[in-house]
Amino acid sequence: MISRGRLFVYRLIFGLFLLAGWELSSGRLIDPFWVSSPSKVFGYVYEVFADGSIFAHLGITLYETFTGFFIGSIFGIGLGFFLGRREILADILDPYVVAFNGIPRIALAPLFIIWFGIGPTSKVILVISVVFFLTFFNTFAGVKGVDAELKNVLRIMGASERQILIKVTLPAIVPWITTGLKIALPYAIVAAVVGEFIAASKGLGYLINYNTSLFSTTGALGGIFILAIVVVVCNEGITRAESYLLRWRPREEKKSEGELY
Repeated sequence: MISRGRLFVYRLIFGLFLLAGWELSSGRLIDPFWVSSPSKVFGYVYEVFADGSIFAHLGITLYETFTGFFIGSIFGIGLGFFLGRREILADILDPYVVAFNGIPRIALAPLFIIWFGIGPTSKVILVISVVFFLTFFNTFAGVKGVDAELKNVLRIMGASERQILIKVTLPAIVPWITTGLKIALPYAIVAAVVGEFIAASKGLGYLINYNTSLFSTTGALGGIFILAIVVVVCNEGITRAESYLLRWRPREEKKSEGELY
């Protein structure tokens, strides 16, 4: 298994290679009007952070994203866990859950803006609608996937349902929940930004849309770069939380998983 330090170096080298290729291509192989260049994008990002103009936009988008992400995750994980242990109720609600999940969120965005206004609330509701289903289905699948034979063996040994829940079910579904959170996080940011594209006066989505209307690819790519950094940092936080929660797992199991990837 590769060490964290070496993995970081490899990732850094790969990223620098991509940036160097982009920088060399801009103005030589591709018109910089369409793709700008890393030096100009980084210069733009430095400027907006230096003068503080980015913080109002960044704060709004982060508020919309993480408020919706937190609320959607709580309800998605909670309902997924509940229905995973109530088979009959899950079968009754299954077509309704599938139907609601099949509605394109982009189609709901204008309605949410009509109902809740152009402020952050409509974007928060949009984020909730995205995150809820992603965390729900992962949690539901995790609960349904717990080894039934293992639970039966523990019952025979005299374990109570509470002990089975704490010792078997909850640890078994943690990887499913964290996977759902990792998948939901970028979609949460996308939902917030899409809502800002449609109607907003602040936010990174508004900033990107504004720069695009001015044909400023540097400004648009700068906003996209900031969003990408936010996603990477948050994903790393979820990964570290997962490692802490799963610290009880055998080292051999973790090693084999690392080799697969």
